Amino acid sequence: MHIALITHHYAPEVGAPQRRWGALIPRFIEAGHSVSVLAPPPHYSTGVPLQFSADERPGASTVGEHGEQIYRLRYRAHGLDLVSRTVDQGITATDAVTRGMRELTPRSHRPDVVVATVPGMPSIGAGVALRRWLRVPLVVEMRDAWPDLIEPSDMWAGSTRKRRGWRGAMTSQAHKAMTHAQHEAATIVTTTRAFAEVLRSRDMDRVEVIRNGAYLDEVPRLGMRVRTGGPFRVLYLGTVGRSQGLASAVRASAILRSRGIPIELRIVGSGADYDALVALAESLGAPVEFLGKVPRAEVPAHFAWADTLLISLRSWEPLKWTVPSKMYECLATGRHITAVLAGEAAEIIRSTGAGDVVPPEDPAALADLWTHLVSDPRRLEMDGAGRAWAFRHANFEILAARYLGILTDVVE
Repeated sequence: MHIALITHHYAPEVGAPQRRWGALIPRFIEAGHSVSVLAPPPHYSTGVPLQFSADERPGASTVGEHGEQIYRLRYRAHGLDLVSRTVDQGITATDAVTRGMRELTPRSHRPDVVVATVPGMPSIGAGVALRRWLRVPLVVEMRDAWPDLIEPSDMWAGSTRKRRGWRGAMTSQAHKAMTHAQHEAATIVTTTRAFAEVLRSRDMDRVEVIRNGAYLDEVPRLGMRVRTGGPFRVLYLGTVGRSQGLASAVRASAILRSRGIPIELRIVGSGADYDALVALAESLGAPVEFLGKVPRAEVPAHFAWADTLLISLRSWEPLKWTVPSKMYECLATGRHITAVLAGEAAEIIRSTGAGDVVPPEDPAALADLWTHLVSDPRRLEMDGAGRAWAFRHANFEILAARYLGILTDVVE
């Protein structure tokens, strides 16, 4: 097959969508298929591009490291607010249609299937347009619950009071447009069972689950850290954004300090909430260390440092349909997981016995859990079931083979 991918996030950027395609595409190509990627230059996550090469500029056409053909699209530098990000995604999606019509229409370059992935949402509209122009099937990949997340996340924050009615109308229109686009797809791919069930309840005919994977062979098998005194160590490693709700962890660490229990909370990563969390920790005198982004080669050392690995999401309803991609790596370490989660992700932790679950956005409950873990360290010892689950469900070899099976069925 010739597979055309429309995505707003692609290497050399670093992030969950980029890692996913960076693992799937080489396996598609190794299986004898060809891949064309329509993507903007690297400008995630700040929205402001760093210096990039001539091969990454808008209009460039180059062969990627795996042998995929990459067509770089127009973009617009943006901030962290929803409006400017949507404008950027809209410009890129429009150029995806124009560029796709030009590059992929000739019979020698025509794809057998188009895959369009969220985020961003306008990429799905581009996929619909190219599906119609090229007369090939479309696969829509819903990595996250967009546009359901718009309202609870308050991403319109910063808009003026006069725009409140306009914001509601735009959110409603986004739902309608996404639903229409999903109905045009031959198949919808999601990353969780819970979101797949939500889409089926909305009368989507064919929904398949391809979970986010992880480079599991790179994850060290750690088990329980041998404690020789000193503070209780908690590691959060991942995106520091609105959805993660890490303020609860910062407040919980301050509660433990007030109880006279030594604790160190280490937050590794970056995102929209980073500066606010630093300010909160300073105001509370919380024992939190902020390290920002670190090279991937340093990640195993941070895992080894910790007594427990923190996975956190807010209490928003759409996040109950989400499983954070970093959770698969945490499961693979075999180290205890502190799961500030609800929904499917929480159920995975419970069913595998890979850690303890507390309700999202409840600092007191989180502080009580950590207090119990300090007083009874035996609770930190895991039996390896979480690691085994990760290798069964998040192995890229298995996921790529399943994805290819879905694409083959769609084309046939």
